[in-house]
Amino acid sequence: SAQLTIGPALEGFGVSGVLADPRLQLFSGATLVRENNDWGGDAQLTAVGSAIGAFAVANGASKDAMLLVTLPPGGYTAQVSGADGGTGVALVEVYEVP
Repeated sequence: SAQLTIGPALEGFGVSGVLADPRLQLFSGATLVRENNDWGGDAQLTAVGSAIGAFAVANGASKDAMLLVTLPPGGYTAQVSGADGGTGVALVEVYEVP
């Protein structure tokens, strides 16, 4: 699955008060599976996102957070927080990648 946490990129859609530096953590129960802070313009994330019609982030240097992870069936929790302790509006999207 692909998981995107969009904060700064939301400004391009007229959203104010965005979470400037989100950190995305993925848990299975209490166990941290993966996390990301600042996606870094990863080419694989861009390609997969485009292929599945995910929210496009044009700025590879943005502070948005994203994960691409293969998971076994089960329950998972995505947690978003301010990497710098900040607060604001963020959007979490989860996609199943074929």
